[in-house]
Amino acid sequence: MTPPPDDAIADLTFRLPLIAILRGIRPDEVHAHVDALVAEGYDAIEIPLNSPQWALGIGDSVRSFGTQAWIGGGTVLREEDVDALQALGARFIVTPNTRPALIRHAVACGLQVVAGFATASEAFAALDAGAQALKLFPASSYGPSHVRALRAVLPPVPLFVVGGVSADSLPAFLAAGCIGAGIGGELYRPGQPPELTRNHARIFKQVYMEATR
Repeated sequence: MTPPPDDAIADLTFRLPLIAILRGIRPDEVHAHVDALVAEGYDAIEIPLNSPQWALGIGDSVRSFGTQAWIGGGTVLREEDVDALQALGARFIVTPNTRPALIRHAVACGLQVVAGFATASEAFAALDAGAQALKLFPASSYGPSHVRALRAVLPPVPLFVVGGVSADSLPAFLAAGCIGAGIGGELYRPGQPPELTRNHARIFKQVYMEATR
């Protein structure tokens, strides 16, 4: 694999490297919550495929907000799901694990891949398969010291932390070498009002901006 250029992190697709994860959201709720996130400047929004009728939610989000934000699917496990996401107009996928065949298929379909991994071996396998970014999962189980150790050997690809990342823990992960994070349960829980999602999003954005000044 040819290592990415040294400015790979600076050229990250997402303007705000905080991936908003709307796990469990219903199709009738999607529009209001994505609208709240876009209003706060979020441009990477993930709807996991274990959410109710995820295709409806992703399709609506792409049609309504596809020019303002990257809409993607998360917890992607199968090639046929990649095909469905491509047909819906999704622009990226997030995986919970390292599966090179799936990564290669998604890259061939023109999708950005944020590949889930835990070890250096998995990270390099994902990069060799063409993943453009990495996702340490579950981040809360490994901590910032694991990120720091990985950064010593990984090329300068965008590295996100996902899984149990809170507003309190985010600065330490960023200081250890992450470009950003995927924010799930600390941002959105099924049934909560859009105003609460926007408030949580604002808090995480403020913490990120202060930590990266």
